[in-house]
Amino acid sequence: MNDQNWLVEQFETHRNHLQTVAYRMLGSRSEADDAVQESWIRLIRSNTGEVVNIGGWLTTIVSRVCLDMLRTRKSRRDELVMASAPELVTGHQDGSDPEHEALMADSVGHAMFVVLEKLNPSERIAFVLHDVFALSFSEIALIIGRNEAAARQLASRARRRVQGAESTSETAELQRKRELVDAFLAAARNGEFEKLLSVLDPNVVLRNDPAFAPVANVPVVRGSEAVFKQVQQFANRARSMMPVLVNGSVGVVAGHLDQPLFILEFTFVDGKIIEIGMIADQARLHGLNIAALND
Repeated sequence: MNDQNWLVEQFETHRNHLQTVAYRMLGSRSEADDAVQESWIRLIRSNTGEVVNIGGWLTTIVSRVCLDMLRTRKSRRDELVMASAPELVTGHQDGSDPEHEALMADSVGHAMFVVLEKLNPSERIAFVLHDVFALSFSEIALIIGRNEAAARQLASRARRRVQGAESTSETAELQRKRELVDAFLAAARNGEFEKLLSVLDPNVVLRNDPAFAPVANVPVVRGSEAVFKQVQQFANRARSMMPVLVNGSVGVVAGHLDQPLFILEFTFVDGKIIEIGMIADQARLHGLNIAALND
């Protein structure tokens, strides 16, 4: 069981998983690599003769290493320099798995890491191992040195903080979109070219709906100046338009909420509107989830 070649083979089989576990806990690619390397050192120094599940054993080891690293980081107040974001995987080193690295990076949201940084080490380990990697609380208890009930409580407390932060983040994002749409409407109503340009990406695209007769012969309009000219054609209707939620995002309705003339959907990137989609076809309108926005 302690044959060196066998250990190397087993470790390499589980390396990607161990890197993912460590990355989710630490939020740093370099620290995750250090944790995985330390796990290898502990493996070759251990008596694994009675180990039945080597993958589970290695997960436990790397989790304990991460817990130690988090505690050390907290004790010296040496937080990650992330600029509110984790280290992203942008390339791959020789011998690595680029597909795995891409999946690892994509699987972790920036907001999640920001919240995890605010949890204490035990909360963080319990939450990640249970909610992300589905380890049992009995297994987690052994890793963090608590009983099963305490491990469950730590994960539950962390989960509430994460969910609360996600809700706050979603609310803030919705507010930013609302501000852009309000600015778009104000500029459209008053024919204010400069103000409209301030919220439109220079390469903005407006996709008209042929079902709306006044623009039926212009299916696609590209560029902020051309979009402004197009918007002027229904500026008189803009006075009765209002912001609404369209399938969970901020849009605009022309006409009544329960009987819209058309809907404008917006795509936002980096604080600008990059695409506007008109929906005037009644069959498509009936398929949308449209709701009023509270002021």
